[in-house]
Amino acid sequence: MTVLASALDPASAEYAEHRQAMLDRLAELGTEQNKALAVPGGEKYVARHRERGKLLARERIELLLDPDTPFLELSPLAAWGSDYPVGASMVTGIGVVEGVECLITANDPTVRGGASNPWTLKKAFRAHEIGHANRLPSIHLVESGGADLPSQKEIFIPGGALFKHLTQSSAAGIPTIAVVFGNSTAGGAYVPGMSDHVIMVKERAKVFLGGPPLVKMATGEESDDESLGGAEMHARTSGLADYLAEDERDALRQARRVVSRLNWRKAYADPDPVSVAAPEYDEDELLGIVPGDLKKPFDPREVIARIVDGSDFDEFKPLYGSSLVTGWAALHGYPVGILANAQGVLFSEESQKAAQFIQLANQRDIPLLFLHNTTGYMVGKEYEQGGIIKHGAMMINAVSNSRVPHLSVLMGASYGAGHYGMCGRAYDPRFLFAWPSAKSAVMGPQQLAGVLSIVARASAAAKGQPYDDEADAGLRAMVEQQIEAESLPMFLSGRLYDDGVIDPRDTRTVLGLCLSAIHTAPYEGARGGFGVFRM
Repeated sequence: MTVLASALDPASAEYAEHRQAMLDRLAELGTEQNKALAVPGGEKYVARHRERGKLLARERIELLLDPDTPFLELSPLAAWGSDYPVGASMVTGIGVVEGVECLITANDPTVRGGASNPWTLKKAFRAHEIGHANRLPSIHLVESGGADLPSQKEIFIPGGALFKHLTQSSAAGIPTIAVVFGNSTAGGAYVPGMSDHVIMVKERAKVFLGGPPLVKMATGEESDDESLGGAEMHARTSGLADYLAEDERDALRQARRVVSRLNWRKAYADPDPVSVAAPEYDEDELLGIVPGDLKKPFDPREVIARIVDGSDFDEFKPLYGSSLVTGWAALHGYPVGILANAQGVLFSEESQKAAQFIQLANQRDIPLLFLHNTTGYMVGKEYEQGGIIKHGAMMINAVSNSRVPHLSVLMGASYGAGHYGMCGRAYDPRFLFAWPSAKSAVMGPQQLAGVLSIVARASAAAKGQPYDDEADAGLRAMVEQQIEAESLPMFLSGRLYDDGVIDPRDTRTVLGLCLSAIHTAPYEGARGGFGVFRM
């Protein structure tokens, strides 16, 4: 074993400062996440929901899951900073049902009747991407009035992809299950209509393309909810319902039975947990590694030592391109190749080292874990002449065409093309999470404001006009403030640029759950298939 040595001193003032900064950010994060976890629809609508004998979305999920198993919630901050409630009227995540890892989505009917807004769509689309890529059976806990009509212009056109996704999963042999607890109207009727297995709750589920008022307006026909789209009608007459449940708990019991009969098998056997060694160092110490000021470097090996099995890490090319740490490890028994930024900047050596390492991982069919703390690729005359563009392109080429699963965690900075080279969202990592300390943007706020100032000053000089330094200072301050706010993890997570902001202490657990999900689907690394590397 090559156990990493740790130089972290938990008794130092520096460690205490870093830890407190992280705890402060976690407190801010907790306040915002509670908006989604508590009562996003408001006490009034929660009380009305309970008076009808209904369970809340997360209560339904809890009863669906195997007892004492984890639920990896995805995109809990979706819609943060928008005009819509945090959480986007839907809960999504990965959990274990009858021993099978499943993708689970649940409408929150306390928020405008579970109607879908633009952020609901984006959250549902991301959930589908994860489920489809990892071949996870999907269970949809449905209670939705369809589109949120005031925002229909942003929903109608893209919203049809939800139904396409269901049929594509079914065509790929990935089971889809719909459990209908209440309204599933208009376009929402196609969720059970296009699912492999459908369960409806007696006297509660209502599935129709048009409710009684619309039918009256369109055809003049008088009808009631039950005869038009009730659960018993669909179970006895239309055949849309495969199973009729007495109540919500019975529906969830039947959903578990359906999963138990899927004969579903993972592509790869899970590692024996008894053989998995815990890290040598305390995960709580992850709170004190990343500085509050991201301009200060930190050693990512301190993070690696606290998340990989036995803190055992075989570093690749340790003396070359030292601003990027690369190497092999195992995490909860799953082999991984790790790329972690050490000093922030990526030079030509780091880029070439990364490209080679990514190719090696593809040769060996080993998933890759990217730990971000980069300000991007190095700039300047010396580096441009030395080929930083072609070497950075080499790294991005390798990331783009790699076929092994990728996981990304934003620990600190993730700026510019360095975000791309380290497999940011646009490069389709299977999962991407952020720490509360993370920041991501085109460049740092000061650099971006400074660039705008230099351009404006040069423009004034070219026109022979005087430059207003006082106005320039105000503009720079405004731009810095804007970019800072837009680079913070809650802002980015609200726009689904990550799959969630996590407590650093949960990193090993979260990555273990992701790796387990990844190994449901077969994968094979690229054995060539890369673009032309400019040497």
